[in-house]
Amino acid sequence: MKFSEIENEQWDELSPYLDTCLLPVTGLTGGESPYEATEKLEKLRDVLDLVEIPFKGRVVTYPACHYLAKAEAAGAFLAGYVDKLRDAGFAYIIIATANPLLDMTLSGADLILQTDDNGEGLQPAFVSSQIRELWGGGSPS
Repeated sequence: MKFSEIENEQWDELSPYLDTCLLPVTGLTGGESPYEATEKLEKLRDVLDLVEIPFKGRVVTYPACHYLAKAEAAGAFLAGYVDKLRDAGFAYIIIATANPLLDMTLSGADLILQTDDNGEGLQPAFVSSQIRELWGGGSPS
């Protein structure tokens, strides 16, 4: 479910069920040509589809973080957002990115879904098992 689909009056009723926040990260630098930016956004959309479609009733997709100054500091930059999302009531925070160059190690997210150097590595069964393990109390690998 997209953040914009939730009305103010609905949030108190829905929040116990929508306990997981999906934070999309594009990782643009600003130096991309229009077609490169489009390609990166399309790849991110494909990653998001792996979560949004099968887990629609439990996941809220927040606005994407499109621009990051340094790929090697992406996780540290996003840590503040992750903390604020957790303070807003989300039990689980999932970061999703199709940018393999971003270092997400310091983000504080419960799960990081990130494609490999070939833009691959996230198969539907793998993503599903990682999310179910997260919700089951396990620690995704």
